[in-house]
Amino acid sequence: MDAFLSFMQEPVAMVFNYAMITALATGLGAIPFFFLKKISHSFLAKSHALAAGLMLSASFNLIFEGYKIAEWMTIGGMLAGLLLVVGSDALMKRANPVQIDDLVGASSKKMLLFLGIMTIHSFAEGVSVGVSFANTLEFGVFIAIAIAIHNIPEGLAISLVMVPKGTSPAKAVWWSIFSSLPQPLMAVPAFLFVEQFQAYLPFGLGLAAGAMIWMVFAELIPESLEHSEGGTVAWWVSLAIMGMAAFQMIIAH
Repeated sequence: MDAFLSFMQEPVAMVFNYAMITALATGLGAIPFFFLKKISHSFLAKSHALAAGLMLSASFNLIFEGYKIAEWMTIGGMLAGLLLVVGSDALMKRANPVQIDDLVGASSKKMLLFLGIMTIHSFAEGVSVGVSFANTLEFGVFIAIAIAIHNIPEGLAISLVMVPKGTSPAKAVWWSIFSSLPQPLMAVPAFLFVEQFQAYLPFGLGLAAGAMIWMVFAELIPESLEHSEGGTVAWWVSLAIMGMAAFQMIIAH
């Protein structure tokens, strides 16, 4: 027992544990759906608009963070992210049907693509946690807590897309956490090899941002417009962006 406690206090174990907390926090975003009994077309449209706003806000936060280190590398990452998601979408359309019912509880390949994009996003956040801990323990803990709080609305965004299409809230919790598992997996190597990872962090941030921006305008907003007027969609997207901005200010202070 003493050996285990001693190991848990080692820097590498602490980095992994804090990064795992950030991943688990993503599952909290699905909690409201345990109390929702009926989902209407109107709610479906608003949920896609809210998810779009949350993803747009997260995307531009990633871009700004990347700019602080290397502007052109961030832009290069955005282009790579765009090409990656467009290529993935094209491959999925040409591939044989996938039994996604068994995977997430609904029959939409778009959800699998959405989940993949959010998982790509988590790689960059995991590197951020590891690099932060390599700075100082206090700074690492602060960044881990900030990302954990930030992950809650990301889990909400995932659930807003998955649950209205038939995924159970319990599965939404699991897939929300799954999308953030790259955070503990990437935090440790980033902590151990901070100089190498920090050099390419802007590319990873841009990659995630580019992929999410495409998803917003190619999938989420068009689906929202199927059951709602443009003005209503714009209203809910704007509310989500403002809410995320307020969230960021609260974390910063």
